Amino acid sequence: MSSLRDARLDNAKMTLVTLVVVGHSWTMLASNAGNNHLYDFLYTWHMPAFVLITGYLSRGFEWTGPRIWALVRSVAIPYVIVEAALAVFRLWAGGEHLHELWINPHWPLWYLPALFIWRMATPLLRSPWVAIPVAVAASLLGGLVTGATLDLARVLGFLPFFVLGLHATPERLNRLRGVPVRLGALAAMVGIWFLSGQLRSWAGTGEWLYYNDSYTAMGASPTEGYLTRLLVLAAGVVGALALIALMTSRTGWFTRMGSMTLVVYLCHGFFIKALGYTGYADWANAHGVVALLATTALSVGIALLLAWKPVATVLLHVIDPLGHAEKHLNYATELAVVSTRVDDVVDRLPMDQATERESLSAAH
Repeated sequence: MSSLRDARLDNAKMTLVTLVVVGHSWTMLASNAGNNHLYDFLYTWHMPAFVLITGYLSRGFEWTGPRIWALVRSVAIPYVIVEAALAVFRLWAGGEHLHELWINPHWPLWYLPALFIWRMATPLLRSPWVAIPVAVAASLLGGLVTGATLDLARVLGFLPFFVLGLHATPERLNRLRGVPVRLGALAAMVGIWFLSGQLRSWAGTGEWLYYNDSYTAMGASPTEGYLTRLLVLAAGVVGALALIALMTSRTGWFTRMGSMTLVVYLCHGFFIKALGYTGYADWANAHGVVALLATTALSVGIALLLAWKPVATVLLHVIDPLGHAEKHLNYATELAVVSTRVDDVVDRLPMDQATERESLSAAH
């Protein structure tokens, strides 16, 4: 792994994208108090942490031609490709008819339009004293949005986490280290565990954690919605920071997989849907704790398989074909430059330096 990469963030990214797969697979489990508690606990903090880290990694974005093209190539085009591919797969394998492709993101793919919008807004969010209050206000108002166009409710709902990440610095993240901080992070997670266990009783539904339904749809008045969302946002921030604090900086095979999180995120839906079409949910509903353990283990296996370099490299060629082509073009250009320079050196050698000429020509 390149020394320029942050091992702790790569560990966090791989952990979080694995939990995304786990969370989506848990939807096939029986709906009961225990499973709902686990689900609500996970969703209180894992997507907020994912978005916060995304914001942190977006700090350098500017409105320049190369940066905007890179965003289009690595986010917009993969979204168009995978949204279409998943729609075809769901129709072919499961008989599901999807409508409003690309305008209404389906299932986990909402994250790509959201990322595109957040990153394009980055230059407008440079001042923390303005950006953070505006982001919180936008999140609160997001609960008034109805309709699914580009999942705007989620784009606004998760915006505070992106902005917090945008204004994080390596120095600030380094404060989330050490034994006392980790003990505090563990205590925070315990607190979130108990809070999430009570969410459905005092808030009426776990839908608050997804940021995609309006307050009215969740049976709340605007005032109740604002207050509940503020509490959920606060819990999400605490949980996200706790997750980062608990991550190790040690490097290994898991760390290296952290560079392949986009592949895992975009491709795991095919596996989860395929499981659903086999009737796995019926089996899971009848097997309680065994199903929970089996489903979790299977989800982790799917994430690791997709992030495994031989698999991820092939899939990257499919979901990011222009990036693959650019990489080969840049490599060919570099070879051509080196070749030209070697030819120039050889041509300048005097005739009595035949040995050097032959050596350089052979190497060339």
